[in-house]
Parts: sequence; C-alpha cells; structure tokens
Amino acid sequence: MSFWAYMLRCADNSFYVGHTDDLDVRFTQHQSGALPGYTHARRPVALVWSEEFPERDQAFAAERQIKGWSRLKKQALIEGNWAAISRLAKKSTILRDEASTSSASPQDERSGMGNNGSKAPIIILVRPQLGENIGKAARAMLNFGLTELRLVSPRDGWPNPDAGPAASGADIVLERAQVYDSVAEATADCAHVYATTVRKRGVTKPVLTPEAASHAIHGEAGRSAILFGPERSGLETEDVALARTIVTVPINPEFGSLNLAQAVILVAYEWSKGETLASPTSVPLDPAAPQADLEGLIGHLDRLLDESGYYFPPDRAPASRRTLRSLLTKPGWNAQEIRTLRGVLSTLERPRQR
Repeated sequence: MSFWAYMLRCADNSFYVGHTDDLDVRFTQHQSGALPGYTHARRPVALVWSEEFPERDQAFAAERQIKGWSRLKKQALIEGNWAAISRLAKKSTILRDEASTSSASPQDERSGMGNNGSKAPIIILVRPQLGENIGKAARAMLNFGLTELRLVSPRDGWPNPDAGPAASGADIVLERAQVYDSVAEATADCAHVYATTVRKRGVTKPVLTPEAASHAIHGEAGRSAILFGPERSGLETEDVALARTIVTVPINPEFGSLNLAQAVILVAYEWSKGETLASPTSVPLDPAAPQADLEGLIGHLDRLLDESGYYFPPDRAPASRRTLRSLLTKPGWNAQEIRTLRGVLSTLERPRQR
C-alpha cells in the first residue's frame, strides 16, 4: 500500500499540506468542499506537489516538516529546485534526509505586522500537552488578531486531530503553526522574549502586567515572542531564563490557576487594544415615550389593581400607588414597550376565549 504527502495551492495563493492513502480521492474531496477546514473556504485548489511513500509514518512526517517551511522553500520544492531548498534550510529536505518535526522558517513571508503597523507578537506554547488546549489557544489568538503560533515539543506531536475542533474555525493559525525542538530555537529570530508566569521562579528579571508588556511590544523594533508553559506546571526556570521580561497578572494568592487558553487570551486582548479590530455595532436606544403614554400605563394598571382589591387595607393605598409609580418610571420605557405592556394588561383584563 502506498501513502502520499501532498501540497495544494489555494485560491488565495496560500499552501495547504497534508497526507493520505488515496491521493485522487483526497484531492477530489478538497476540490468539492467535502472536507471541512482550511481549504473549504479557499477553493478552487490545485495539486502542485506530491510524493509517494511506502509507509504512513513517512508521509505524515513529510507533512509535518513541510508545513513549517517558508513560502519560498515550498515554492522551490514545487519547482524541484534542490539548490534553492539547500540555501533556504539548514537541513536537507525530508525527501533526501531523515524527517524532522522542527523548522526555523516562518510559514510564509508575511511581515507579522499588526493592523496599525506594529509587529504582532509570536505566541509560543512550550511543551503543550493536549491538542484541545492548542486549538483553544489558537481560537483565543485569532479573536484578537494574532496568527503566528509556534509549538515547542508538543507532547502528542503535531498536527494533532484534537486541535481543529477546539479551534472553532481558527484553522489559519493551526495551519501556519511551526514546531521546534527547544525554546532557544523557537525564539532565535526574536529581539524581545516575554515569559508568562505567576512566579518569578528564582530568576531576577523585569516584571510587567500584560497591559504594560503590550505597550512595550507596540513600541519595540523587531519581533517579540510571548512564552506560555505547559498546562500542568507552567514554564520551567530554564525557559524563563531565556526571556528578557516576565509577564504576570495580579491574581488570587490562594488560587493562581489559569488554563492555557485563558492565559493566551489575557495577553492577546491587551495587545489588541492598540489595533483596529471590529467592535460590536452600536445600536441607539429608542427615545423614552411621552409622559402622557406613561401616565396612561400607570392609570390602566392602577384601575385593574383597584378593581381586583389589591389596595388593602385602604389606608395603605397612597403609599402603594407611590411605590408602583416609582417602579414604573425608573426604566424609561419607549413607546413600543408601553404599548406592549398596555396589551398585556388588556389581555389580563379581558382574557381571550380558547
């Protein structure tokens, strides 16, 4: 039985890399939109490269490494330009050497710029344990305009089938995720490295809140990376030592336990404040109804209550009426709301026959 690693060029000129045991069927699925995920919204797609392997593990390893390649390197692979591939990578390609899951090249040649021209920070998850948590972190990132995700030695390997559903549509982040063997490799091209941790772990470094760190990132030249530790234990001392600054939040001293996605969303949200992101559309409230309409509602209710014997004993009636008037004048009902309430009272007054 044969297996293939393959690469598609999508309608938006991005690349998709995958593996399969039936290339013709899988390509047809991508073309028809039968496969949910990255290519579904980027059709039509074209098959630009494929390689046959005798074992699935080899095809899967090919997919994992090529996903981390730069756009130029992928283009060189499509063209069969081995000299260019050698110049663009420290290691030979998987088709000529043993596969590696790490890559020091960006997924494409995007500048990593934020909407306002600032350099968007790179989110680095160090030794993440669950694919589901990686997906949730990707979802948190994309909500606030961050798309560059790097993974350091994910426990269950990469790609992880549990990440996609948890990402809830943030496929672009997962597709571009790069895998590294160490924190040093993942941060090699970054001028500023921030480590998120509740404790300093014995390392003396500047400590900033997410808000202060975000201001610094917006004002700094060069790429910035933000490190997040594994779910169970957080960053190790050696990981924090590689950072220049520690990022932490004031937190309950008796319960300092944020999950991975929560930590990512805290930092991503603060960074997004300096960006031009979409806000919910503001809907103006309808003006308050004229006082005459409100008096009509109050009089209608007062009559029904009086007829039903609500005001008892009689000497408490003035106080009860004042309380009801105060209650009804607080909300600032608009004309439609008053008409609705009058309709309710009329129905209670004259119930419809069923």
